[in-house]
Amino acid sequence: MPETRTGHPSAPAETELRRLLDIMAALRDPATGCPWDKQQTFATIAPYTIEEAYEVADAIARGDVAALPDELGDLLFQVVYHARMAEEAGHFAFADVARTIADKMIRRHPHVFGDAAARDAASQSAAWEAQKSAERAARAEAGILAGVPAALPALMRAAKLTARAARVGFDWPDAAAVLDKLDEEIAELRAELPEARTERLADEVGDLLFVLANLARKLDLDPEVCLRQANLKF
Repeated sequence: MPETRTGHPSAPAETELRRLLDIMAALRDPATGCPWDKQQTFATIAPYTIEEAYEVADAIARGDVAALPDELGDLLFQVVYHARMAEEAGHFAFADVARTIADKMIRRHPHVFGDAAARDAASQSAAWEAQKSAERAARAEAGILAGVPAALPALMRAAKLTARAARVGFDWPDAAAVLDKLDEEIAELRAELPEARTERLADEVGDLLFVLANLARKLDLDPEVCLRQANLKF
């Protein structure tokens, strides 16, 4: 087994990745591993994976490039962790994860790795979406909204759902029309206030947030980023 205790700044990426994989194997070793690491499952680790992804985003938002190696390392460790647990269960290994994403990137960039030509970023994005649609069809995912993860942050998922719907013509013509819908939803919420039925209020507030996410999309804004910036100003 390669040395796991020390690294070297000039070591190639392959060496350090191998060291990380060996460290993960040692942490999960049934006989000599870490008690905490050994008892973790996909479900118990998933929240940490999400948290680490947000810490990467936070470092980027702060412009803290010096913190990125550490934060990206934490996120990479999560990938290695899940892959190790999958390998132990006989499902797949880290190499399968790397191969899958490498193959996917080659498929989605035929203008780089094949004979196709991308005229501009817009045409490349259209080709990317077409390839994603083909991949969803191959996985037998039914409907335009299939494949939008339910675990995404709610505002982000709302924006993705409405963007998917817009591709098949289910959309407002412009931001002004969304604002009209927003006024309608606010009126419905006001109408529910006197009776104060929690379930109905939650439903109306949810509709309001969904329309706001759609408005952000129509304005080419990310609703998650907008709310994050508002939180920072608070």
